[in-house]
Amino acid sequence: MITAQVLLVQATRRLNDAGVEGAAGDARALLAHVLGVERGRLTLILPDPVSHEQQTAFDRVIEARVNRQPVAQIIGKRHFYGRDFIVTGDVLDPRPETEELVAAALQAPFERVLDLGTGSGCILLTLLAEQGGATGVGVDLSGDALSVARQNAGALGVSDRVNLCQGSWFDPVVGEFDLVVSNPPYIAADEMPGLSQDVLNWEPHLALTPGGDGLDPYREIADKASKFMMPGGRLLVEIGPTQGAQVAAMFSAAGLRDVNVRRDIDGRDRVVCANMR
Repeated sequence: MITAQVLLVQATRRLNDAGVEGAAGDARALLAHVLGVERGRLTLILPDPVSHEQQTAFDRVIEARVNRQPVAQIIGKRHFYGRDFIVTGDVLDPRPETEELVAAALQAPFERVLDLGTGSGCILLTLLAEQGGATGVGVDLSGDALSVARQNAGALGVSDRVNLCQGSWFDPVVGEFDLVVSNPPYIAADEMPGLSQDVLNWEPHLALTPGGDGLDPYREIADKASKFMMPGGRLLVEIGPTQGAQVAAMFSAAGLRDVNVRRDIDGRDRVVCANMR
């Protein structure tokens, strides 16, 4: 009977041959998923034999990865800011760099948070989980994305503190907030063909690009955010690494104060922060 170690070596070779970056790590994550163990414990069971059913299941998920389906979609979850979030093809795969926005938001207390383009809910729901007693509203144009966010809210135990609304940006929003956050689609139309197959073929284009120069969501947010912010409220948005100066200028022109750009774990511009006067 074949062992887990042999399966891992074969799968890593296959992913490498297919040109998948990070083949070894992906193979380990997928094998741990199929065998039902924590990834950190996988080494302990590599000498163990695997069943025919497990081998078949592993072959199936490796084939999916060869076809560039993201690992998070294959296993159905992504670890983000210390918690697991359900991930499907209807939402963006939460990125580590987005944790910079969450960290910035948590630097000051808040009671009511609005998340524009909430997707899986990873930003909004993390903030609510970290800030007990706070309530939030998440808006997304995609009903399928909101379905995923509702599942994540239930899994994290914050369903009673969140309202998820379908609509475009501020259209369904009522009231004022002391914190507004957003990771909007920001990839310019002419940049889309350069994305990896993992992203271009598997993640929702609605959440990736608004078309044009990629800046229209920030224009919308700059134009309307102040109408939904309490005095002294904060606004934080994720940006592409080349968009910091332009988005900061929009926010300053809109009358927001203390506008600044924060960098991510790789040293790239990632979050624009501003305060309501």
